[in-house]
Amino acid sequence: MLTRTIRSAVLTAAVLLCSAAPALVPASAAEPAAGGPGWTAAPASGGGSRPSADGRPYFYLEGAPGTVLEDTLALTNPGKKSVTVRLRGAEAENTASGGSALRTTDTTWITPAARTVKVPARTSARVPFSVTVPATAEPGDHPAAIVAASGGRETGVRVQLRVSGPTLSALTVEDVRVDKGPGLIHYTLVNRGNTALTPHLEVRTDGLISGDHHIAGRTLPVELLPGHRVRLTVKWPHPPVLDSAAVHLAVTAGGGARGTGSASAVFVPWWRVAGLAGLVLAGTGGWFAVRRRRARGTGAGTGAGTGTGAGPGPYPSDNSRNSSGDSTENSGSTRSTDSTDSTESTDSEPATAGAAT
Repeated sequence: MLTRTIRSAVLTAAVLLCSAAPALVPASAAEPAAGGPGWTAAPASGGGSRPSADGRPYFYLEGAPGTVLEDTLALTNPGKKSVTVRLRGAEAENTASGGSALRTTDTTWITPAARTVKVPARTSARVPFSVTVPATAEPGDHPAAIVAASGGRETGVRVQLRVSGPTLSALTVEDVRVDKGPGLIHYTLVNRGNTALTPHLEVRTDGLISGDHHIAGRTLPVELLPGHRVRLTVKWPHPPVLDSAAVHLAVTAGGGARGTGSASAVFVPWWRVAGLAGLVLAGTGGWFAVRRRRARGTGAGTGAGTGTGAGPGPYPSDNSRNSSGDSTENSGSTRSTDSTDSTESTDSEPATAGAAT
């Protein structure tokens, strides 16, 4: 307890001493650009597990569980008025769409030497901070940040913290789905290991008609943190119009991480199918209408021929039928119609008449 109190007192004294230091910003850089920030926060040079005299884009700290790591933040105020900056530590996380964000609650691992620092005009203040790694911390990456806020503006300086121990790089590709309308492929990446990953995506399609195609190959602008999942989308530039196709995704990352996923879709231009079906129905209906019209015309012609045969035909035809004796009814009809024919018919059959008498 006494050692921790002494360390805290030393860190506080260092902050006050650095804040009272003379201006370190050149006169040419004292005034920020129009619309630019009035102050900046960045890692101080020469600190951390990988110190660099040329400046660092972020903090990198590595230690075993149960250790305390230390580094220094530099706050620079190029303006003409002093600013008061509030500091806190925060854990990093992925958003659902793959972006990076900081949790609103403070993390207990990072402790600034002072929560509030007043930086005079044209002055840089160096603020020490400590990172206490819990004894139960799991090996691997634990991304975090030091958040500085002042004047309604908030910025985070990344702290790349790695806990010593065995590491595992692993990921999976899940929930692959094809959105045929806009030609999009949706999928989910899950970091199953304990290291932060920068994924590289390869997309291949396989269609019954269109064949095999390679449609994408690029490194994703995503840092996938351990234990996190993100929902991403890739564009299918030229999806087929009429085909049954499958998409195959292969994602790789450093450390040998690899994951694959697939999905299939049937592309049918329903508006064209509906138009073709309408044409077929219209053609079929027209064909039936023509056949019906022809059937009606044929029936009318047959009825006219039958009426002509039933009426009084040419006399030679009737005489030939009577002389051959094929129809007795026609003979009788002839007798009732024509008296001359009737007399001839009676004279031609005297024996029959006498027999009947």
